Amino acid sequence: MGILIPLILIAICCLVIWRAGDGFMVASEYVGRNLSDGVRGATINAVASSMPEVFTSLFFLFIMKDAEGFSGGIGTTAGSAIFNSMVIPAVAVLAVIGIGLTTKVRASKKVMLRDGISLLIAELLFIVLISGSVLDWYHGLMLMLIYVIYIVYMFWSMDKSKREELLEETHITEEQFEDPDRKQKNFWLALITLDLERVFIGKRKINDFNAWSLLIFATMCIAAVCYLLVLACEWIGHDTYEVPFLGQFEGLGIPVMFVALILASAASSFPDTIISIKDAQKGQYDDAISNALGSNIFDICFALGFPLFLFTLIYGPIPMSQEMVDLSGELRFLLWLLTAAVLLIFVAGGYIGRLKASLLLGMYFLFVLYVVGRGAGNDTAQAIADWLVSVVRLFSLS
Repeated sequence: MGILIPLILIAICCLVIWRAGDGFMVASEYVGRNLSDGVRGATINAVASSMPEVFTSLFFLFIMKDAEGFSGGIGTTAGSAIFNSMVIPAVAVLAVIGIGLTTKVRASKKVMLRDGISLLIAELLFIVLISGSVLDWYHGLMLMLIYVIYIVYMFWSMDKSKREELLEETHITEEQFEDPDRKQKNFWLALITLDLERVFIGKRKINDFNAWSLLIFATMCIAAVCYLLVLACEWIGHDTYEVPFLGQFEGLGIPVMFVALILASAASSFPDTIISIKDAQKGQYDDAISNALGSNIFDICFALGFPLFLFTLIYGPIPMSQEMVDLSGELRFLLWLLTAAVLLIFVAGGYIGRLKASLLLGMYFLFVLYVVGRGAGNDTAQAIADWLVSVVRLFSLS
């Protein structure tokens, strides 16, 4: 019973994030309708898909107000990055193979290498940044600047003709956002199922007012459930916790980073999984697979950089104990190694079939076993952790 309540709460958070995320995406696409695909993808779409990670990291830091709170954000973004790189592509591929659409999925090797190498560089820079004994506002600013540099690099690495095409306004009309099926669902049914698009737009045409109303309400829903998600993870990590009106319960008594690494990250990545499966079923295989790597850069640089920047401006620097520095570095270096392995799997052969998808799921299962082993004090997991920390200390700034 001790962890059942927070687990149920996390499951509810998954569903609400998914449903509110759909509404956020519809509204954000309309608000940014006259931006080019490249600009919209790097800004509005990136924010839309990573909003849960941003809020989760923000609440971890502002609720716990210490290095452990920052480690919760690290756990969420690192776990989300691993989930995005392994589980989402594998599930999307197995979904289309399972229904007989194809026997293997091809992805752009150029895109994989560009986003994969950029992600490896961003992760390496992050390891160096968090290796000191204090975290300050300029660390958060540097992380956000890394993402800006990545966007600029993406833009200028394109052909000149393609850059000009991406800068042109699309001038999408309101009629192109009309959904013929929107009128078929009852308002109250839409409200109960959190179909926010039909609640706020319904039978009317989408316009600036209802699009912004939908965007703001969806953002508030995501923020609220991310707050609950952080509380649930905090409860599981504590030795004991108290639930209002229900009393006191026993938690697992493990570092909150390990809880966030699996549960918070999976919950925040649930909408991305649904989107990738839909993309794959439409035949948009490149989007379904390669977008996972690109969104990870936003998660690592902005979803952690912005909360860190904001928190340290308000409350001052965060002191980091050597134990917390080692724990954070261990996790980020493990993420770096797994990202490199996933990139090799993606690039080798130029396609992903049932075997590679199963291999990715197997790697994620081993990662979960490692995290569980670390939380339980397993000797093998501890030995791996000691080796990871010894390598990370070579990059230490202190």
